[in-house]
Amino acid sequence: MQTSFNKLFMFSVSALMIFSPAYSETNEALLKQISKGFSTVAKKATPAVVYIESQGAEKTQKLPRKQGPIENPFDQFNDDFFNRFFGFPYQQQQPKQKKQDMVRGSGFLVSEDGYIVTNNHVVENATKVTVTFNNGKKLLATIIGTDPKTDLAVIKIEEKKLPFLTFADSEKLEVGDWSIAIGNPFGLQATVTVGVVSAKGRSQLHIADFEDFIQTDAAINPGNSGGPLLDIESEVIGVNTAIVSGSGGYMGIGFAIPSNMAKRIIEQLISDGQVTRGFLGVSLQPIDSDLASFYKLKSTNGALVADVVKGSPAEKGGLQQEDIILNYNGMAVDSISSLRNDVSLMAPGTKLKLRINRDGKEKDLNIVITSIPEEAAQPGSSIQKLGLIVENLTPELSQKLNYAENEGVVITQVEPGSPAAEAALSPGSLIIAVNRRKVSNLEELTKAVQAAAKEKRVLLMVRQGESVRFVALHFDE
Repeated sequence: MQTSFNKLFMFSVSALMIFSPAYSETNEALLKQISKGFSTVAKKATPAVVYIESQGAEKTQKLPRKQGPIENPFDQFNDDFFNRFFGFPYQQQQPKQKKQDMVRGSGFLVSEDGYIVTNNHVVENATKVTVTFNNGKKLLATIIGTDPKTDLAVIKIEEKKLPFLTFADSEKLEVGDWSIAIGNPFGLQATVTVGVVSAKGRSQLHIADFEDFIQTDAAINPGNSGGPLLDIESEVIGVNTAIVSGSGGYMGIGFAIPSNMAKRIIEQLISDGQVTRGFLGVSLQPIDSDLASFYKLKSTNGALVADVVKGSPAEKGGLQQEDIILNYNGMAVDSISSLRNDVSLMAPGTKLKLRINRDGKEKDLNIVITSIPEEAAQPGSSIQKLGLIVENLTPELSQKLNYAENEGVVITQVEPGSPAAEAALSPGSLIIAVNRRKVSNLEELTKAVQAAAKEKRVLLMVRQGESVRFVALHFDE
């Protein structure tokens, strides 16, 4: 139906051009038929789209990033160390501020018994979530699960026999297909806008950790977040999540999480309340023309293995540094992000077959995916009490941050209001010594900080770029 509808539209436009300025009954009928298609989608989908208000106690919100053009009206996304494992540029965290806030957004029902999909940033840290239907009915919702890494969340209301939307196959989506957004921009309920799919597979936008966005020119404004992006058959092709804007309003570029990714995340959130991701354990980089020439490759397709994490599935499966991954499970590596996203959606125990190029010869490797390791500094640990999230300085991070390998342990996140924040420590800084003893890895740092915790204070030697300073911190209880 999608294809035929597009052809119908093109035919009608052509007809208008041919017969203009004469306006025939045939042209009018064609335009009415097109209009009818959009209104049918709106009537079918609008009852399943809801307005969401989330009230949080001292809601934490990141200040807008300044390094790129992407702007999210409720920008609360965090990059984390999994980005570096897969070769994405390190992004320094922006400072955070705490404030009382009411976040407003959209959502849509995916079951008749009250499960609602929205964005994580719409309900993150909320103490009270209120859902309003198009008919004005209001209900309190419970947060079932959230996934900050894709900016998805599931909430639930206690109601039965509700209208709901189904998911389309976003893999079948083509650039130029119709896209219809329904949401509540600026609090205006049940707003319908129409556009086309401008692009697929948008990544490295630094909106979320796992990115494979649909780009659309359907008008998306603040408040549309979490609402559905629909095809002409009223099926969900994406979850609206962000816009590009210099003013906070519509400028013709919006992004939606594709339905295939969203569906798998949502299923896990509903069944388990959390998401378990597959882990390969490599740092990858794209192949440019210079690398292709050096490695004597016929094209720039594939991904170069820059580093392999010790003890990871990749290492156990025989993957080596400088291997070139050509395809996985029979699919060509079109981009690093697509490989990374697909692996992340694999269940632990899944078998991954890689075709690689090693020293000019192709060979197959069989790797068993595991779950992603937990972050090193767990809540309640001594490092966490200082307000720090840290990780080992990998060769890749060493190069990107311009530090010597094994020089120390890198800070990846600083908790607002913590002792570390009060001492003006920032992501990207390097801890090189604890209580005058050098530390070169996470294990050494953890032991040193745990020992210092007994004295309720610790002296850190920290490098930031070319500058080195000493910082005395007291432990938060």
